[in-house]
Amino acid sequence: MRFLYLTFLFLTVLACSEETKKSSLVTKNQNLDSLITLYPDSVPLLVIRGNKFLDTYKFDAALADGAKAFRLDSANLDARFLYANALNNRADRTVADVDQAKNHFLYLIKRQPGNKKIYVSLASTYTQQGDFEKSFHYINEALRMDPRYRDAYVMKGTNYLKLGNRKLAKSSYETAVQQDTKFFEGYLALAYLYTEENSPLALEYFQTAVTLKPKSTDALYGVAYSLQQEHRFEESLAAYRELLQVDTKFYLALFNEGYIKQFEQNQLDSAIYFYDSAIELQPKFVKGWHNLGLCYASQGRKADAYRAFGKALHFNPDFELSRIEANKLR
Repeated sequence: MRFLYLTFLFLTVLACSEETKKSSLVTKNQNLDSLITLYPDSVPLLVIRGNKFLDTYKFDAALADGAKAFRLDSANLDARFLYANALNNRADRTVADVDQAKNHFLYLIKRQPGNKKIYVSLASTYTQQGDFEKSFHYINEALRMDPRYRDAYVMKGTNYLKLGNRKLAKSSYETAVQQDTKFFEGYLALAYLYTEENSPLALEYFQTAVTLKPKSTDALYGVAYSLQQEHRFEESLAAYRELLQVDTKFYLALFNEGYIKQFEQNQLDSAIYFYDSAIELQPKFVKGWHNLGLCYASQGRKADAYRAFGKALHFNPDFELSRIEANKLR
């Protein structure tokens, strides 16, 4: 299963500078990119778009807008906050990026001491640097300002998870979703944690996530996989079919349908169909080739089985299960 941990929830704002009124041009009927084409040096417009990129996890694009806005007006606090958040979130961030972001957040706190978002963003930099004492300090400062601040609890959960305290991590994430009952990422994070513990609560959290985002492949896959783990195979197959209606190229759903057909329902022809479909989408899928070989071997199709095990070993020479099965056919 694709476990996508909610390791950090870095915070963004959609605030515009008071220095210009150009941001008021953004309406439901206007395109932000077109406005920036017209006003390429508009710091407020760059900040708005950059924060939208942050909200959709497009961190490199956010960094481009944030860097430009900050370069155009280094006194603009919104531009500085966007730039620091983008630096702190991008996938290939360096130690220097995190340190630079931390310095920006420290600067901002002096000028906006009542801004709880800055405190949690600053806490996240200390978390990345392994200084959990300071991270918790700034989280607690944010909670003193707002005891119901969802993202402070998320950051606490992240810290506890990194410190190996899963009980307190789950408690923090659960507090976060209590503050915001529509917090999709929070439900998903809890679902992944409970999945690793083989807890039936995982299914409940995945189902809640689906109600919030019915087209989320992560949530849909989680529901289907959880049903499979609970041996509710017909419901699981139906859930995988629902997922494939959303994403026809989700090869793991096809593989798991094959797995159920092979090992739980003894329908080898159906299993072969699903494994073939998964491999067609992902030709280097070693487990797909291996299980396909097992199906062929069970049907007495030794040549086909040997070929399938050979494919698995071609893509992963260290996959010993296929080597063992291939040797049985000799």
